[in-house]
Amino acid sequence: MKEEKQIKNKEDEFAEKPEDVLDEKDLKELEEVKKETEKRVNGKPEHKRLTREEAEKEALAGWEPKTKLGHEVDDGKVKNIDEILDSNRKILEPEIVDRLIAVKSDLLFIGQSKGKFGGGKRRIWRQTQRKTKEGNVPTFSTLAVIGDGAGHIGVGEGKSKETLPARDKAIRKAKLNIMKITRACAAFDCACSELHSIPFKVTGKQGSVSVTLIPAPQGTGLVVGDELKKILKLAGIKDVYSRTSGKKRTTFNMIKACIKALEETNRK
Repeated sequence: MKEEKQIKNKEDEFAEKPEDVLDEKDLKELEEVKKETEKRVNGKPEHKRLTREEAEKEALAGWEPKTKLGHEVDDGKVKNIDEILDSNRKILEPEIVDRLIAVKSDLLFIGQSKGKFGGGKRRIWRQTQRKTKEGNVPTFSTLAVIGDGAGHIGVGEGKSKETLPARDKAIRKAKLNIMKITRACAAFDCACSELHSIPFKVTGKQGSVSVTLIPAPQGTGLVVGDELKKILKLAGIKDVYSRTSGKKRTTFNMIKACIKALEETNRK
């Protein structure tokens, strides 16, 4: 609104003067005013609101690497993310992952909305409060998982005073924590050559929660909890049996136990 008022005042100011009296500086300003007027008349918006995917693509296009590994990826010396993971090099820039593989992201249900007698619905935000002299200070945390569906998976946690920054932090950390897992067809009653399951029985433990993943034949599907299904789908695993024990309602420990189990697939 302020810019439109300034443009209108300029138009009124130049309208009083004939064009023969205007100097070069005034003529340049007059051209700029005419351009702004045409934009306003034609209804062309100056700022377009981008979606998260469009904003990520725009940020990736203007990426300036700061680390040695980032420069190698930007120059085309490193073209495969497995080269980085196999050599145990640390990824410090999430743009490296975006440049090498096409990842998808999802948020896990770790919180619960307020409900009568504790019966609120599950949600992706977990809200906590800190007591201060000024009052209650709320904090939102979320857990994000990223993967390419071809054996690469990453999980990250983000905290912030607002929801969207917490989501962005979680996705960024998930990209920095990306790891490679081994897939195979190892079920005793399946003899295909597709990478649809895990190579052998693996177990991961976090806190009191223990998650065991067992190879399954094609067509079985993911016989796991709903939140673990999101992780296994993004990792590229289609068929698996599972067995869990402990306090399974603690979603944080369930997720971490599943990630530790997937890490065990790289055991030789």
